[in-house]
Amino acid sequence: MTPVLRSLLLMTLGVAMLTANDAASKYLVQSYPVGQVIGLRQAATLLVLIPYVMLFSRWSALRVVDWPGQLGRGMLFIIGSVFIVWSLAELPLATAITMLFASPIFMVVLSAPLLGERIGRHRWIAVIGGFAGVLIILRPGAESFQWALLLPLAAAMINALRDVITRRLSRTETSIAILFWSNIILMAGGFATLPFGWQAVDWHAGLWFLAAGIFNGSAHFLIIEALRTGEASVLAPIRYTALLWAALIGFVVWGELPELWLWAGAAVIVGSSLYMIRGERRR
Repeated sequence: MTPVLRSLLLMTLGVAMLTANDAASKYLVQSYPVGQVIGLRQAATLLVLIPYVMLFSRWSALRVVDWPGQLGRGMLFIIGSVFIVWSLAELPLATAITMLFASPIFMVVLSAPLLGERIGRHRWIAVIGGFAGVLIILRPGAESFQWALLLPLAAAMINALRDVITRRLSRTETSIAILFWSNIILMAGGFATLPFGWQAVDWHAGLWFLAAGIFNGSAHFLIIEALRTGEASVLAPIRYTALLWAALIGFVVWGELPELWLWAGAAVIVGSSLYMIRGERRR
């Protein structure tokens, strides 16, 4: 197997597992508080992260140089995760994931004031196209408009800000350190909601929490390995296969069928992002 094919396969599996993690979270949040779902899911994720550090890295790789940056990213991770899990409780799986596709578009807008990056013509075209796709899905003013659609959109904005901070943080921190400590901070944030009322977890729900954590940790492991050997511009389009996985899981588990407006908006958002990636690759 060639390195390119291997990286494409790893990214495809990683995206599928990340979608499975969202599906498991959607199932759990129907019976458990958002904070409990996040806290126990991230605790289970350690079952993947710790062996990864032991087998493929060193404990010294977890050393933190920029604690303010790590804490800031972790807080954004908490807020973004709350909006994501909340949106999974209110919306069909495919709809929530599609709205999250707007995150790279928001990141382009934020990269100019926060990173001092120059936004070229192709980037602005992609931004305008991406927002057009979001409006197609939102359809403000239409009878079918749902306020819950704003939840994953807010999560996409927060995730974009988190990713901008990640780019600055990666200058001093390793990728596994960023992933590990963000997981710890997110887990702590989830456990902080314990006094506000958690539900007792039976063995059936415990398996779901365990599955969500393993899916989450394994997905990040596979994506990191894919990016280690493959070009980001080649692998980026694979991320959009999450919509297909979400549509399939949503239909099989909950009988959800994405409407035509969702597919149309997703096509515009994905097309705009791919146009931006193509322009960046040429440059």
